[in-house]
Order: sequence, then structure tokens, then C-alpha cells
Amino acid sequence: MIKSVENLLKRKPTGGKRKAYRSRRKYEIDRYAIETIVGSKEVVVKRVRGGNIKLACKSIEYANVADKDSKKVIKAKILKVVKNPANKDYSRRGVITKGSIIETEIGLAKVTSRPGQDGVVNAVKIAQKQTS
Repeated sequence: MIKSVENLLKRKPTGGKRKAYRSRRKYEIDRYAIETIVGSKEVVVKRVRGGNIKLACKSIEYANVADKDSKKVIKAKILKVVKNPANKDYSRRGVITKGSIIETEIGLAKVTSRPGQDGVVNAVKIAQKQTS
């Protein structure tokens, strides 16, 4: 269901109803968020405003991980989602969003892209704390 963002039928302070002063506009429509999970690559193509397209990942297997030390970008397999500060439920379900910490073949990485809107997972490798 595509719903409108704008609430045109607010009530008066007294509780009475108001009539909408205009109808809803096409540019106000909202979509359900596509929550990216770990799995074989599945991309959805969305038509957005201006006739443009957005690629959204439903599931993805690999991430482009930038390593600051070696100054290289490595395509690494995503093993699991360790933490997602955006939402506790996302952490439990393994949803990848911007800012989430993922475990890859080369170590932990922080996601810097928006997979639900970019169609790709880009990440930066996190330096591991050494215990002595």
C-alpha cells in the first residue's frame, strides 16, 4: 500500500473535524522500507521522482570493504550482522543499514552506504583492539 506522508485531515484544538484544503500530491507518496538481509544477491528496481531509478537490495552476499591500512578496497563475503545501532530488532533479525557493524571474511566493518537505496553494501574496516 502506498500511503501519503502529509496528514491533511488534522483535527481542531476543540476536537472538531476539518476538511482537507487540497488532495494528496504524487510527490508525497511513501513506500515501505526495503530491509536488506544477508543472502544471495536480490535487487529491486524502483522508479522514483523525475523518472529516475533506485536500486534496492533485498538480500546481499558481498560487501566492498575499504581497508585504511593497506589503502585498498576488498570484495569480502558478509558472514553476519554483529550490531545495528539503528534498531535493536534489526540487530536480532540481521538487517543491514547504514552504520551497522558486519562481520566479514577480513574482519569487522562498519557499513557506510545505504543498501536499501544504493543497491550495494560499502563498508570501512574497523581496527581491532589489541589486548596485551
